[in-house]
Amino acid sequence: MDLADLKAGRLSAADYASNFADAHPPLNRPQALIEAERCYYCYDAPCQTACPTGIDIPTFIQRVAQDNVRGAAEAILTANPLGGMCARVCPTEVLCEQACVRNTNESKPVEIGLLQRYAVEGYLAHPGKPLFTRATPTGRRVAVVGAGPAGLAAAHGLAVHGHDVTLFDANAKLGGLNEYGLATYKVAGGFAQKEVDWLLSVGGITPKLNCRLGRDITLDGLLAEHDAVFLGLGLAGVNALGIAEPELPGLRDAVDFIAELRQSEPSQVAVGRQVVVIGGGMTAVDAAVQSKLLGAEQVTMVYRRGMDGLSASTHEQHWAQTNGVTLRCWARPLAVEAEGGVLTGMRFAATKLEGGKLVDTGEQFTLKADLVLRAIGQTFDAAPAGAAIELQSGRIKTDDDGRTSLARVWAGGDCRAGGKDLTVEAVEHGKRAALSIHTALTGVAHG
Repeated sequence: MDLADLKAGRLSAADYASNFADAHPPLNRPQALIEAERCYYCYDAPCQTACPTGIDIPTFIQRVAQDNVRGAAEAILTANPLGGMCARVCPTEVLCEQACVRNTNESKPVEIGLLQRYAVEGYLAHPGKPLFTRATPTGRRVAVVGAGPAGLAAAHGLAVHGHDVTLFDANAKLGGLNEYGLATYKVAGGFAQKEVDWLLSVGGITPKLNCRLGRDITLDGLLAEHDAVFLGLGLAGVNALGIAEPELPGLRDAVDFIAELRQSEPSQVAVGRQVVVIGGGMTAVDAAVQSKLLGAEQVTMVYRRGMDGLSASTHEQHWAQTNGVTLRCWARPLAVEAEGGVLTGMRFAATKLEGGKLVDTGEQFTLKADLVLRAIGQTFDAAPAGAAIELQSGRIKTDDDGRTSLARVWAGGDCRAGGKDLTVEAVEHGKRAALSIHTALTGVAHG
């Protein structure tokens, strides 16, 4: 076997189309109506409490049961303007669906995520009259930096309240992780951009693309020209392996690999025969599964602790294994192995817990690989925001409404300290910050 065999176009066009199609097809109308009838429409529903954005789940499901798709979508999008994407990517199995009272006497909760997707996508297919209209323009200007879930939610909320929003993003498209950071099969059909287009249709939002904080704009400059600033910067840094990492064609960051797949045809993305993904989160799963779908023969996810330490949900772990990915725990990277400038594998140290600390057992092993993807977490790059903003545990410190230590500056999403790095949580950050900014700029509280 040629270990330098890193190339694109391993599969047929039909295989690529099948492998990267929608992994979980939506409910059709009869399925949605039947599933909606399973809901008890609970008073003080635990599923709603478990939703970070507080969607009135019983109400939207009842409207689905009544065949009122627009009404269902209105209930969802009022609480979560990115309700369509969240329906696709949220870990509903550990949020609303885990809280469903159907779990008490049955093994299957109401399929809340699929019903939410059915309602929002059904509405977006035939939107008709807008659900939201802008309030009378206030004449206030707000800069939103970062067009991921937090920034988009903040921009939408501010625009609805009549403020003029300039939405800055370093990339060529809006969407942040929704556009660049999720597996292609989770958001097939260009859904991320369809949702962005709908969100912008409310008016009052002016996108400024390929515009990076710290390079093209500064926080001081934005504050000089705007009444307030919201930072939805995400996590731009990638954790290093902690070992020597030579410049090799087959050694790369998983986030870059996933972004390349989202912005290219799968047939154009190079993959190896033997792939090693280092990490245990959702990014690692997305990179590993997609490597397999691109035609890799052997894909192994390696994690330094046990299965119970994986940050990827049980659902994601099963998805990886179902797609032929091997999960190998209790191992940490020791060295990159290469011959003549060509990646040949990774050497690992076996690990164990001893006295509550992770230590090496003394054993070592090597996995052959012509592609190694680093997926051991991302970090917040504080430099572009400047030294004036107070940090906490390496991320921006805020109050519950996203207000930072710097006057007229709010923050939310993954760059904000104390979060869970969930899309739905980022949306809630943006939504709450928009209300806080609106109150600060107008003196009018919004209940």
